[in-house]
Amino acid sequence: MGTESPPSRAGLDSPRHETVYDFLMRTFRAASLLVAILPAVLTVRAAIPETIHVEQGQLTGVAGNDASVRIFKGIPFAAPPVGDLRWRGPKAAAPWTGVKAADKFGPQCVQGRGGGGANSEDCLYLNIYTAAKSASAKQPVMVWIHGGALTSGAGSIYDGEALAKKGVVVVTVNYRLGVFGFFAHPELTKESDRNASGNYGLLDQIASLEWVQKNIAAFGGDPKKVTIFGESAGSWSVNYLTATPLAHGLFERAIGESGAEFAPARKLADLEQAGVRMATALKANSVAELRAKPASAIQGGQFQTAANVDGWFLPSDVYTIYANGKQNDVPMLIGSNSDEGTMFTRGPVTVKSFHDQAERQYGKDAEAYLKVYPTSNDEEAYDAAAHAMRDRTFGWEMRTWARMESKTGKSKVYMYYFNRVPPPPQRVKGAYHGSEIAYAFGNLIVAPFATSPDGAPKWEDVDRKLADTMSSYWVNFATTGNPNGKNLPKWPAFQPVKGEVVMSFGNTTEVKPVPNKPALDFLDTYIEEQRKSPSPPAAR
Repeated sequence: MGTESPPSRAGLDSPRHETVYDFLMRTFRAASLLVAILPAVLTVRAAIPETIHVEQGQLTGVAGNDASVRIFKGIPFAAPPVGDLRWRGPKAAAPWTGVKAADKFGPQCVQGRGGGGANSEDCLYLNIYTAAKSASAKQPVMVWIHGGALTSGAGSIYDGEALAKKGVVVVTVNYRLGVFGFFAHPELTKESDRNASGNYGLLDQIASLEWVQKNIAAFGGDPKKVTIFGESAGSWSVNYLTATPLAHGLFERAIGESGAEFAPARKLADLEQAGVRMATALKANSVAELRAKPASAIQGGQFQTAANVDGWFLPSDVYTIYANGKQNDVPMLIGSNSDEGTMFTRGPVTVKSFHDQAERQYGKDAEAYLKVYPTSNDEEAYDAAAHAMRDRTFGWEMRTWARMESKTGKSKVYMYYFNRVPPPPQRVKGAYHGSEIAYAFGNLIVAPFATSPDGAPKWEDVDRKLADTMSSYWVNFATTGNPNGKNLPKWPAFQPVKGEVVMSFGNTTEVKPVPNKPALDFLDTYIEEQRKSPSPPAAR
């Protein structure tokens, strides 16, 4: 298929998307191996105590590549969700005796081919990077939620050392994925004391934030200054966490990179029926029989991964929660990239196929749509398809997020637009989906998203400067709720009435109007009509 699919998250849960993430995960591991073999100058020991006490017991970490940073790997924040705990909310992690060596990353959550490494249902672990000099340092905390379409990825593939060196404690977390994290079924709903099912991966994220609240002070972090941040499905998760009442008080700021959920949402009843169909296909007559099956059998089941409006985690869809001013009202820093669609748009795309897709998807609005995305030849048709996917799945969601918080919340929103095209060689065209992560982490050497079969990008001074600039903005925001700071271009807050502007991160860093406005305005009208429809989109 050469054009974007109808749902707002079109393409991200497709087999093609998982294949893209296979590539991302493999290259991240390769880059991480490169970092591991780089010589470290261990002339100074990290000042954080050698042994840390958390609620489950004592543990020790390992030195980072820079000895001022200490890393604690594979800390369990919840009990293994196995056996009878499969498809239940996370339970407390068991205590241990003695001193636990937190020197190895925990297993990644069960997923398809993506992620690589050791996959296991026993996967609820987090990792901590800290350069705090003492447990009383009270540094800001940044909790990273990984992307991967809610079906792949892991916290361990993101290196938080460079951010930690800038004065924050970085936490990367795992959460249940795919059918293990989002499976819903009437029997599961009935057995729940909340009359809900699905959303287990999101409940895992809440459990990790609760663990951070109780324990992060021992690592020099301030539990009163927690920022959640994530990209793609990690940004969907950040968006959900700002909407759910269950996360109230667990964080003070939020950063979303390329992902939100303001389009019509999935309902619990829809996903329950999808769960019934999967159970039938697996020849299971009950949830007990499903729980008795090995993970490999369950992973092979056909289930469309999505969060659902269950009345508990999400009392209503994200749009309605924000419209009613019921969100967790915190400062937000959000944005997207100029070429998000290139990763998901596969050729060939012709003028005819693009127009046919427009007719199927937009019906009576197709003519207005084609005025926004004009095409006169097949090359333009491919670009139009990629741009349409970018605007529908990312650009519209992020502008809507900024508008909704600005309208019903009291906190400031800072919006960005990333358009720096990484230097060659690269595998994906333009400033593609995920290409901003390396810059936001201030860590180009472990940037897999630009890695191609021909090797790593030939980073230029502009990339190193941009990485320092963006990571400084991110750290400033985590520290104060405002990204601005010394020696950085002034970043104004988003203001729908006085002018919608973004901080443009490219070859230069400068303030610009929100880009692609005609397309976003068209989508505003179209999606509002969808929202009023008596038959919202079915679960995938």
